[in-house]
Amino acid sequence: MTGDPVVLARGVRMSYGDTEVLHGVDFSVAPGEVSCIIGPSGSGKSTFLRCVNGLEPVLGGSLRVLGEEVGHTLRDGKYHPWSPKRFAAFRTKIGMVFQRFNLFAHQSALENVACAPIHVAGMSGDKARELAMEHLARVGLADHAHKRPHQLSGGQQQRVAIARALAMNPTLMLFDEPTSALDPELVDEVLEVMKKLALDGMTMLVVTHEIGFAREVGDTLTFFDEGVVVEQGAPAELLAACKQPRTRAFLSSVL
Repeated sequence: MTGDPVVLARGVRMSYGDTEVLHGVDFSVAPGEVSCIIGPSGSGKSTFLRCVNGLEPVLGGSLRVLGEEVGHTLRDGKYHPWSPKRFAAFRTKIGMVFQRFNLFAHQSALENVACAPIHVAGMSGDKARELAMEHLARVGLADHAHKRPHQLSGGQQQRVAIARALAMNPTLMLFDEPTSALDPELVDEVLEVMKKLALDGMTMLVVTHEIGFAREVGDTLTFFDEGVVVEQGAPAELLAACKQPRTRAFLSSVL
């Protein structure tokens, strides 16, 4: 994994009102890396992911994603805030899969996946539908393209959400606990799709409680707690011999 970091955070701080959620996060993701984040609820994992995608503002420190300082551009010695249009252009390079599937209930799986290529990328309807079928096949759902979300299982809906994110040909994929809303028997079908993406060389930042996935697929594993990075390392090494007592206590409760 060589080249400039896809994500590079230095001292990132973020607050909701008077409550500081991120207290100076240092973090990086290399091209082609599968970086997994674990930690207790409220530790800042999802907030950090939303900062990476520009959905939440960074209030301190530096956050560079895909070579750009998120939220503003340095020009003529001054920082110029991004416009909504500039944020939208930035997000076309990043696919994001949420805990909840956020599919359009009135559209078929095919229409959900084709929506962004048509309305954001300006692709023709025929070409977008052809592309959508390719990505539905990629996640094993070509035979379900005509179905609406309520006709699909939770695992199938999440796979449609992944196909939708892939349809914009992103450089970086973000996953915010993509299996947490699924029944246990449906988790594996989503994780298998993510494993295939990793094998294809997709750069992925994954917030997850699936320790087995992090161990098997992740290149790095980071433990967040109370808005800071407590510990980071190779998954097998960190899971077998973590150095920080807080990491050890968390892993003993989930393993």
